[in-house]
Amino acid sequence: MKKHQIRIVGGAYRRTPISVPEGDHLRPTPDRVRETLFNWLAHFWDGAFAGRRVLDLFAGTGALGFEAASRGVETAQLVEQAPAALAGLRAVQARLQAPAIRIHAGEACAFLRAQPTPSYDLVMLDPPFGAGWLPRLRPLLDRALLPGGLLYLESEAALDALPPEWELLRQGRAGQVHYGLIRFAATQKSMNNSQSTYTETA
Repeated sequence: MKKHQIRIVGGAYRRTPISVPEGDHLRPTPDRVRETLFNWLAHFWDGAFAGRRVLDLFAGTGALGFEAASRGVETAQLVEQAPAALAGLRAVQARLQAPAIRIHAGEACAFLRAQPTPSYDLVMLDPPFGAGWLPRLRPLLDRALLPGGLLYLESEAALDALPPEWELLRQGRAGQVHYGLIRFAATQKSMNNSQSTYTETA
């Protein structure tokens, strides 16, 4: 099967190539969208990636997770279940020798259900389109994502009907793909401040 390549766009592993087999099963986030996302994160995190824990729940080629590791996060947890994609992830991990990268072979909902306590500052969701993933994932996200944490979402539909506990901070569009950065408001009963005053979008 023919392959093309994408590259990590910033950080310590900038320009590292990632091979992408041709076909419909992998849809890596384009370079300019990744650059936009990490510019957004630099703004909301005041440029401080160190100490952040990031979950790439549908890793695919690993473009998002490897980009996070390149920017200096403490942990970039990649979750994938397709054998071919897993082999690609492990090949890039071996090449980078990046201590932040973790790879889990398994299904996204099962991974979330197994989390003992929320521990991630950012969850990145780029699930297969048209498969109804978001309704299944929504009630499980607070098992992994810290209250007030950030959620990155890619969707085939406009991000104009989000759950009430999701505050859209930034959004964009690349071709047919809509993407946005969301603040995950606390849904746990013990949390008192579930409303945020920041509503700017771009």
